[in-house]
Amino acid sequence: MGSVFSRIIVGELPARFVWKDDSCVAFLSINPLRPGHVLVVPRHEVDHWIELDPGLIAHVFQTAQAIGKAQMAAFKPARIGLAVAGLEVPHCHIHVVPIRGVHDLDFGNQDPNPDPGMMDASAQTLRTELRNLGYREVSD
Repeated sequence: MGSVFSRIIVGELPARFVWKDDSCVAFLSINPLRPGHVLVVPRHEVDHWIELDPGLIAHVFQTAQAIGKAQMAAFKPARIGLAVAGLEVPHCHIHVVPIRGVHDLDFGNQDPNPDPGMMDASAQTLRTELRNLGYREVSD
């Protein structure tokens, strides 16, 4: 059995996707630090980011950058924070989070029960902003 992210990628588990391409996907975190918190995940299951092929890691970070631009347009945060912790799921992923300050990257502040309506609206807003920015890998 693959990681929970592999199961999400193949459709065994639900997720609010905002991006899909041949190399990676991006979907909302189920325990967001802030509204619009997205995980960018390579399709190929690799446990640790330092083990990723250089071309794939470049693509994953380019995707994170696209997501960050959409988050800036959608949520107007002070900055877009990135975190690559990899402790909770053994499948490389990048947290892309609209933040007001560094305290917004404290994983002790995850929302364990986010409002489903807010989550749906955040996903739709990000997909719209990605399209507005000219990206074609947006997922519905």
